[in-house]
Amino acid sequence: MSGSPRVLVKICGVTNVEDAETCIREGADAIGLNFVRTSPRCISVSDARVISGRVRSRVLVVGVVANMSEDEMRQLADEVDLGALQLHGDETPELLARMQPLAYKAVRIASSEDIAYAGSFGGADLLLDAKSPKGLGGTGTTFDWSLAKDIAKRRRVTLAGGLTPENVAEAIRALSPYRVDVASGVESAGNPRKKDASRVRAFVAAVRDASR
Repeated sequence: MSGSPRVLVKICGVTNVEDAETCIREGADAIGLNFVRTSPRCISVSDARVISGRVRSRVLVVGVVANMSEDEMRQLADEVDLGALQLHGDETPELLARMQPLAYKAVRIASSEDIAYAGSFGGADLLLDAKSPKGLGGTGTTFDWSLAKDIAKRRRVTLAGGLTPENVAEAIRALSPYRVDVASGVESAGNPRKKDASRVRAFVAAVRDASR
């Protein structure tokens, strides 16, 4: 991929300052703070404010939300000083348009119909995740990356869903995304609230090698 833009790295589901610092030290470009109550990685606004206050000058801090009202999202972004919002719920294209340029839509993919649905949302950025009955994200499940080849040429696609240090290079070669997003793939075994520094390091290294 010589001459191509460097693929960015987002580490999602960060729950503490120590892990945020680890992500930055190992080369992440963005971290995700999860506010979806059903997620095992969900954190409080007060904890998120502490993390953001420590790192927001050095990394993009993204708030992961689902089915919040426009007012709730704006209030959260202000309280935590978020750089972006990632919308994982049943938000409409109209709501997203009103939240531009702060927010971008996350869409779960299993078919070409899902890709068409993703394309109905505006804005430069779009996150594509795997459609899984396990939850809205962070499920460790991949999808058929070839489905997203065309849309990745037109949009700044963040690829998520089951990425690991072992498969992220293959994903980059298949799709050439703008950014890759990992949560469960860099966690400590059995603990979705703790990142494994060695796996974060390996993930970032694999991305850098694949996107040179």
